[in-house]
Amino acid sequence: MTIQTGLDYIRSRSIVDCDTLDEEVAKTLGPFQDCTSNQAIAYNELCKPKHTELIQASLAKSQSIIQDFPGLTVEELAIEIAMLSLSVKIAPHITGYIHVQTNPYYSYSTQKTVQNALRLVRLLTDHITPSDYQSRICIKIPSTWEGLKACEFLEKVGVRTLATTLFTISQAVLAAEVGCTYIAPYVNQLKVHFDSDFQDPAPLLPVCAAIQEIYTTIGTKTQVLPASLTSTTEIYALAGVHHITIAPKLLEELAKQSLEDGVPVPSLFETSIRSTYEVPKEPMSFLNDESGYQIAFTREGKGASQEKLIQAINIFCDMQDKLVGLFKKNLKSTLS
Repeated sequence: MTIQTGLDYIRSRSIVDCDTLDEEVAKTLGPFQDCTSNQAIAYNELCKPKHTELIQASLAKSQSIIQDFPGLTVEELAIEIAMLSLSVKIAPHITGYIHVQTNPYYSYSTQKTVQNALRLVRLLTDHITPSDYQSRICIKIPSTWEGLKACEFLEKVGVRTLATTLFTISQAVLAAEVGCTYIAPYVNQLKVHFDSDFQDPAPLLPVCAAIQEIYTTIGTKTQVLPASLTSTTEIYALAGVHHITIAPKLLEELAKQSLEDGVPVPSLFETSIRSTYEVPKEPMSFLNDESGYQIAFTREGKGASQEKLIQAINIFCDMQDKLVGLFKKNLKSTLS
């Protein structure tokens, strides 16, 4: 391929995915393989006036089938229907998976996470679109112990998974052991996207490279798909990673950047990473060792990684609450 822009260059080195639920982004800035999303992306997209009818249709569908899903509210089920509906609009414009995230309130329950994932697949195939889309959905699940054990079950029954909000090598090792299709290391803490005054003091660019080196060594099928990026500089540094998911604003910047003067920064996949992040010398395994995993995760970053995970789950729960509020408002307006 002819490399003229920054986006061309990244595509020549890695598989590029779009981090959005805006169909126009997939149409205009593609081609993309996968399309990723989460509760924050869903809320920001569904707040657009053009989606009022989609929200109302999702609520109507939820009301008609809610009896099949005990324990859920109409709003919770409608949110899942709406997220899937937005993803399906993008599906014709990508070649791979649509990624839908489970309810963050289930992050510490394997059972509820599994039920949520299977419900998303059922909703997609029974109520939204033909069953051939079942092979094109990937379920995003927070990388808690419970979440990763849910991934293990789901992968065994044929549901593809992505371990998201991942900050450590121990999480990455367990994700590979349970058979996740992807992992999403968060380069920056999720907080950077919600607090304009906050800048992550230590972006995890070297960790992404270290994980891919480990994965190459052990020969896992799991692919590294970094997320939570804040600049094109970070993206250039990750050229060569398996996949990379990029938000619309950064996609637009890359598409406009000329590389006449060369690539702005070298890729971590071309230079030594051991000076900035040490790859463990001994093989690691946590598949049947919850206590060993928990202490390894707690020790990495001296507790900072645990704090980042808790922060991310809290933010996603806040966004889930906002989605519920948005749907309650729309349900009230349809009843009045």
